[in-house]
Amino acid sequence: MQKHNDEHRVQRFIATCRQHKLKVTPQRVAIYRALIRSDQHPTADIMFQAVQREFPSISFDTVNRTLLTFAGLGVVDVVEVFGGPKRFDPNVDDHHHMHCMACGQIIDFHHASYARLEVPAEIARSFHVLSKRVVLKGLCAACALET
Repeated sequence: MQKHNDEHRVQRFIATCRQHKLKVTPQRVAIYRALIRSDQHPTADIMFQAVQREFPSISFDTVNRTLLTFAGLGVVDVVEVFGGPKRFDPNVDDHHHMHCMACGQIIDFHHASYARLEVPAEIARSFHVLSKRVVLKGLCAACALET
C-alpha cells in the first residue's frame, strides 16, 4: 500500500512540476522520492547522501537548490529550525511538530483543537495567513529517560 501511495505522490509531484513549467529530470524525481521515503525531516546533506548513491556526480548544491525549488512550488515545506540546518518536510498537509531539543528529532502530530486555532485579528489584518502550525519544544521519550 505504501508503494502505491508513494507512486501517487510522485505522479502529483510531476504534474505540479509540469504545471509550473519546471523540467522533470531523473535527479529531481530521485530527490523527491528519497524525501517522501524518509522517516525523518531530513537536511539537504542527508538528502544529498541518499541521492548520491543513485547519481554519484550530483552535487550538494544541486540537491539543496532543488529542495528549495520544491519548497517554492509548495510540494515540500521548510521546517522550523532552531539554530541548525534547514530541514525539509514532504508532508504539506496540516499537521504540527514536536521538536526534541536534545536529539533534534522532529515528530509530526495532529491535534484537532490546534488545527482550529484562530489567527488574532491584528495579524489577520496585516497578513494573508496561508497555513498554521503549532511547534512544541521539549524532549522525546528516549531523551527524557536520559535526563
